[in-house]
Amino acid sequence: MAFWLLAPIMVLAALGILFVRKAVHAALLLAVVMISLAVLYAVLDAPFLFAVQIIVYTGAILMLFLFVMMLIGVDASDSIVETIRGQRVMAVVLGLLFGTVLVVGISQVTLGAVVGLDEANAGGNVPAIANILFSRYVFAFEATSALLITAALGAMVLAHRERLTPKATQADLAAKRMRDYAEHGKHPGPLPSPGVYARHNAVDTPALLPDGTAAESSVSRVLAARGTVRSAPALADDIDDVRRQIGDPATMPETSGKAGAAANTEEDVK
Repeated sequence: MAFWLLAPIMVLAALGILFVRKAVHAALLLAVVMISLAVLYAVLDAPFLFAVQIIVYTGAILMLFLFVMMLIGVDASDSIVETIRGQRVMAVVLGLLFGTVLVVGISQVTLGAVVGLDEANAGGNVPAIANILFSRYVFAFEATSALLITAALGAMVLAHRERLTPKATQADLAAKRMRDYAEHGKHPGPLPSPGVYARHNAVDTPALLPDGTAAESSVSRVLAARGTVRSAPALADDIDDVRRQIGDPATMPETSGKAGAAANTEEDVK
């Protein structure tokens, strides 16, 4: 039942990998295929392959591909640009040759008698897989590992870039800052420390210059554009409103009148 439910989904997702325009969507469809394959492993009483398919292939390798594509920003317009002349024709020819090899190889495969899952997993699923990998298929296993290591080394070699100019030292950086100051008037020192703008347990003040004024470079441009940053003289006008909101008796006219009347009465008694 699980095969008949998941097989159409896997086929549609596999076809979608070939025809979707965005590389990120292709990676997500490949994740659908891998997760469905892992479920089929679980149905066939192969818990080790199920875990490896989820953790290694889907959770590590495929997600790494997805993150790299999202960081680099691979788009559909990038995939249609040929960096090597004739690479599409070469890819079609090599694909046809590979398909022919697969058809010829599969047609010559002979299958033995079916023994069933109980006999195949005799002694445990993990020991049975280890016995097959390191006995009958040890050459293919080691060749695959060597291929993966070679691919990793090749990727590092291709990604390596030789430094064309020497690395700038501290003296070079200091000289550059002084040239920028002489030619463009750029301040040679570091920027002032930014203020902390939060609602709780914060200073809520910008950085101050030696003369006591606020440094504009320490205030976020977003806060300045919103109009939420105000100077001290502008806040002085709000002091009466704030005192009235907190119920200060000095700002309430009734309380002030009663206090004055009480004072006059005390003077009359005296």
